[in-house]
Amino acid sequence: MSSNSKETDGDSSAPRRNSKKPKYSRFTQQELPACKPILTPGWVIATFIVVGIVFIPIGFASLFASQRVVEIVDHYDSDCVPANFSNNKLGFIQSRETNKTCTRNIIVPKKMKGPVYIYYQLDNFYQNHRRYVKSRSDKQLRSKAYERDTSTCDPEGTLPHDIPIVPCGLIAWSLFNDTYGFFVDNQSIDVSKKNIAWKSDKDKKFGKDVFPKNFQSGSLIGGAKLNKSIPLSEQEDLIVWMRTAALPNFRKLYGRIERDLDVDTKITVVIQNNYNTYSFGGKKKLVLSTTSWIGGKNDFLGIAYLTVGSLCLFLAVCFIVVYVIKPRPLGDPSFLSWNRNPSGHPN
Repeated sequence: MSSNSKETDGDSSAPRRNSKKPKYSRFTQQELPACKPILTPGWVIATFIVVGIVFIPIGFASLFASQRVVEIVDHYDSDCVPANFSNNKLGFIQSRETNKTCTRNIIVPKKMKGPVYIYYQLDNFYQNHRRYVKSRSDKQLRSKAYERDTSTCDPEGTLPHDIPIVPCGLIAWSLFNDTYGFFVDNQSIDVSKKNIAWKSDKDKKFGKDVFPKNFQSGSLIGGAKLNKSIPLSEQEDLIVWMRTAALPNFRKLYGRIERDLDVDTKITVVIQNNYNTYSFGGKKKLVLSTTSWIGGKNDFLGIAYLTVGSLCLFLAVCFIVVYVIKPRPLGDPSFLSWNRNPSGHPN
């Protein structure tokens, strides 16, 4: 009885002593049917020629469209500081006694067909800083039910006695607060602020029942104030600002001029220079720009297409010359592994 059990035990343990070689599978051995093209000189040369022929016209079209965009950039932050504060710009911007009104004159170099987009540009402002990006409450922005959800908004989450700030966080607190007024021949130009923010942001990220509360009411004011009677879903300046930029130099849409501006038109811009970029060495610029089918002025896209297309054509010519002057015989495809073993099973 005992001898039989031993034999049984020996037999049952036999499979466990088998080889550790994995079970054969066409998938693990990469033997499934697949397209395995052979890059002959003809195919390589043809591919480079096709890419060059396609990319070069796209590059010229993009570059031409970019050149048609009319853009005016006015760097005003230094010029809008009085001469007696030239060595103390920070003191000027922080003082409540100084006059922040600044008048600038802009000449339109080419005819600008409406709509003319107005941007403010900030340089050396790191909206992508980790602590800055995290200092917000998306739940609070979406619904009034989460008004007290300020745990992620430090250091601008609550006032003393745990009173919540709406909207809370450093992003909202630092809202851009320079303003621009435009005049031509002493006549005011209307600036539209409708639909300057993404529709998805207005509909999904900012609630219609959420109203500003206790915002910019502390001892330290960071930026613009908000109208307490308007819900956040309609505060488009805030919505534009809350979509943080990925790079330290960025532009954000301020509004639109819904009319044409003729060449040599003199535009008088009245600026309220309130935003403090002087404490961190930042720069402020006012930008007026038209658009084309590729957006604003951007020569890089066209140059990139032209560069890649030209490089491909150059390589194609080089390969043709090499192939003609010093050709090399091709190997016999029948010796390739998948041709020698078409069944896919090991010998």
